[in-house]
Amino acid sequence: MRVRTIPVTAGVSALLLTGCGAADMTKQASPFAGAQGAGTVTLSVQSWVGAQANVGVAQYLLEHELGYRVDTVQVDEVPAWDALSQGRVDAILEDWGHPDQEKRYVRDKKTIVAGGGLGVTGHIGWYVPTYFARQHPDVTDWKNLNKYAGRLRTAESGGKGQLLDGSPSYVTNDKALVGNLKLDYQVVFAGSEAAQITQMKQFAKEQKPFLTYWYSPQWLFKKVPMTEVKLPAYKEGCDADTAKVACAYPHTPLQKYLNTDFAKNGGRAAAFLKKFRWTTEDQNEVSLMIANDKMSAQDAAKKWVDSHPSTWRAWLS
Repeated sequence: MRVRTIPVTAGVSALLLTGCGAADMTKQASPFAGAQGAGTVTLSVQSWVGAQANVGVAQYLLEHELGYRVDTVQVDEVPAWDALSQGRVDAILEDWGHPDQEKRYVRDKKTIVAGGGLGVTGHIGWYVPTYFARQHPDVTDWKNLNKYAGRLRTAESGGKGQLLDGSPSYVTNDKALVGNLKLDYQVVFAGSEAAQITQMKQFAKEQKPFLTYWYSPQWLFKKVPMTEVKLPAYKEGCDADTAKVACAYPHTPLQKYLNTDFAKNGGRAAAFLKKFRWTTEDQNEVSLMIANDKMSAQDAAKKWVDSHPSTWRAWLS
């Protein structure tokens, strides 16, 4: 869904990759990816904190319960599929829907297999802070957004209302939506999830209105309550032509994917990752510890593991 890289705790040695699909992951990889019989696993980790929470818990359990050596590789969403196909990473634990990649690698090349659902449903949408929605309830209908464009104007939006996005490389239809719905808004990219959060928290601190692209699950809702703006209802296929899209984003059950060889020969590690499945509340609990409490991914994972044995023990059976 979202793709930029930021520092994450790595199991052994982190390979740092940046850019919007520019990295050639067929030539770069963790030294442990695809290792046969060596008790090693390499996990792809994306920049958003929910993905870091998944990997943190999976890494902790692989290392402390199953005795594996785990490496994490930071790579953007689409290049991660290339890396997984080539065996440069063994698993992606949170994919927000890439039908072109799925067709290419799962159905056609068969170098990647589905690893099952994560147990979390993702949703992208437009949001305003709840304090602003309570003052102006009609702002939650897209048809009334132009009425508030002046209130939502910033120095970066060029005389129009600002629609704050994260990175241009995230899954986003926002520029097309603004144009096709004839909205007097300018999409402004913060550059990353972290930068977007910083801006939203500052707006909230000052009780200023804002309109933002955002997604759930996400821990920030607990700190900055937000209310979704209702866009035209999503219908199957309404976003098939991204240039003409004029509908809301779908609700997407998040999926895991494994390299085909790893899925067959990865032993207990592959079996564990297929069974790894938790709730939105679980993920948010770990995400909040990482992002808000400034805990390392492994410390947050340990705290969650210590308090949820009945959940994770089922993944090891």
